Amino acid sequence: MSQFGDVVKNIIIGNRKKDDYYNRIFVVSAYNNVTNWLLEHKKTKEPGVYVKFLNHEDYDKALDALLEKLIQLNRGFKDTGLDQEVADKFIIERIQQTKNYLHNLDSVMATGYMNRHDILLAAREILASVGEAHSAFNSVNILQKHGINAVYVDLCGFNDSDYLTIDERIHKAFKGMKFSSVLPVATGYTKGTEGIMREFDRGYSEVTFSKIAVDVKANEAVIHKEFHLSSADPNLVGVDKSIPVGFTNYNVADQLADIGMEAIHPKASKPLELNGINIRIKNTFEPEHPGTLITRDYICKDSKVEIVSGTDKVTALTIYDPLMVGQVGFDFHMMELFNKYEISYILKSTNANTITTVVWESDVTDELIKELKSRYQNVDVKPVAIVCTIGTNIAKPGILVKAAKALSDNSINIEAMSQTVTQVNMQFVINRPDYKKAIIALNDSLCVVK
Repeated sequence: MSQFGDVVKNIIIGNRKKDDYYNRIFVVSAYNNVTNWLLEHKKTKEPGVYVKFLNHEDYDKALDALLEKLIQLNRGFKDTGLDQEVADKFIIERIQQTKNYLHNLDSVMATGYMNRHDILLAAREILASVGEAHSAFNSVNILQKHGINAVYVDLCGFNDSDYLTIDERIHKAFKGMKFSSVLPVATGYTKGTEGIMREFDRGYSEVTFSKIAVDVKANEAVIHKEFHLSSADPNLVGVDKSIPVGFTNYNVADQLADIGMEAIHPKASKPLELNGINIRIKNTFEPEHPGTLITRDYICKDSKVEIVSGTDKVTALTIYDPLMVGQVGFDFHMMELFNKYEISYILKSTNANTITTVVWESDVTDELIKELKSRYQNVDVKPVAIVCTIGTNIAKPGILVKAAKALSDNSINIEAMSQTVTQVNMQFVINRPDYKKAIIALNDSLCVVK
C-alpha cells in the first residue's frame, strides 16, 4: 500500500481499457508500519498508541504524533494525484473521533463498573481500524483523480451504532451495489459484534477480504504481494533462486500458515476453500505474470518439493521420563498445560520415554516451564529452528533421503523431525544458527532446476 502508485499502474489500471476497470472489489490494508504505530510493533513489540492507553500513559500525545506521521504519509502520494487537503481533513477528523472514543472508554474504565478486559479490547478495535480507513479513503481519492468511479466502503463503523456481526455489516455494505459501474475500495478492518481483533488479531484484513469474496460469490480471490509465492524466501536464497510455485492447494497453504509463512491467514482461507473460491497470489511488480493459483484439488503431476520454508523463532521443549514407557495418555497433562497457556505446537515427535514439541518462542514463559518441571523428571528448553519441505506430491521414495542428504552435506544436524502419513510436509528441527544455510541447501537441492 505504501507503493500505491505502482498498485494503480500495475494492478488497477494495467493494460485495461476504461470499461474493464470494474467488476472487482479491492480490500486494502494499512500503510506500512501504521498498525504497528497504532497497536504495538508486531515483531519488536515496540509500544504503540494502544500500549500507551493500556498503561495509562499520555495516549493523546501519542495520537498527535501519529497524526503527524499519517499526514507525512499523505505527502508521499502527491504525485499519484491525492488531494492533500481533503486527505488531511479526513484523517484529522478520524484521529479526533478516536481520541473522543478513547476518552469515553477511559472514563468508563475508571468507574470500575465494567470489565476492564472488554474495554481494552474495544480500544484495540477502534485503534486498529484507523489505519485501514486512512489507506482506503486515500486510495479512492487517488482513483477518482484518475477518472475511475471508485467508491469508499468504510466497514469500520465509526459513524454508526448498528449492532451487526462482521458478516452482516459486509452484506449490508455491498447489497445492491452495481459492480459493473463502480470500483469499491473497502477497509480491511470490519466492525462487528464479535470483534474482528478478538477473533483474528492482526490477520483481520485477510479475514475481511475472505468474507467479502464469499458474500459476493467472487469468481476468484486475488492477493497482491511484494514477491511471488516462491520455492523459498528470496531474501534468504536470492531472487534468482526463488522459483514461483505456479500451482498448489489449500493443504499446502495450511502448512505454510502453521509456521508463520502465510500465503493467507488460515482463518481467512477456510471460508474460501469451503465455498470453492480459488486464491491467486500475484506479484504486484510483475502484473503480467499469472502468479500462483491455490485450489482445493491440485496435485502436481511430478513428485517434487514445491516450497522450502521455516522459522528460527521457535523453541523445542523436550520431556524425558522413564515412567512414560507403555503408559496410556502420558502426554495428556502436557497438552492440558498447552491449552491452559493457549499454546498451539508446530511439531511433535516421540519415542518410548521422550516427547519433543516445537512451539513459538514467544509462547514460552517462566510459568509454563515451572509447571512442566514440576510434573516431569527432565525438561529441556532449547532455542531451535524448523525447516520444512512441502509439496502436493512428495509421497514418493527418495525425497526424504534427498532432503536429509542436503542437510548432511552442509554439516547440518537434524535434532528431530516429523512427517505424517499424508506426506505433504517434512519438518526438520535444526540448530538455530544453521537456519539460513539449511533453507539455501534444501532449496538448491530440491527446487532449483539444475
